[in-house]
Amino acid sequence: MFATLLQVGLGGAIGALLRFGAGVGLTRLVGGGFPLAVLPVNVLGSFVMGVLFIWSLEKEMTHLNPFLLTGILGGFTTFSAFSLEAFLLWEDGLPGQALAYVALSVVLSIAGLALGVWLARGAFA
Repeated sequence: MFATLLQVGLGGAIGALLRFGAGVGLTRLVGGGFPLAVLPVNVLGSFVMGVLFIWSLEKEMTHLNPFLLTGILGGFTTFSAFSLEAFLLWEDGLPGQALAYVALSVVLSIAGLALGVWLARGAFA
């Protein structure tokens, strides 16, 4: 278990550095305003998650998933894990659950962020 935790931690550090670098690079390239740096990171991370998920199954390399999927891609973008979970629900013939998961994740995450901002503004004002 400790080795798996180290794999996730090391991969997460690598993914976070990649996300930060991509964000800085894209912001310098296209400027600020619309959060354009986040969108390509989420799309790219989701694409790579799909490729690596199938690759690890087909090549019987799932032992690398804690490092690659949870670690690197989780650090790069948690949106990729969200995308995989939603897709697997859909692929398992549960479109209602997939759509509910997507809707609840987006709405409740934004609501959670808004509540955190509201509470923090009151606490730190």
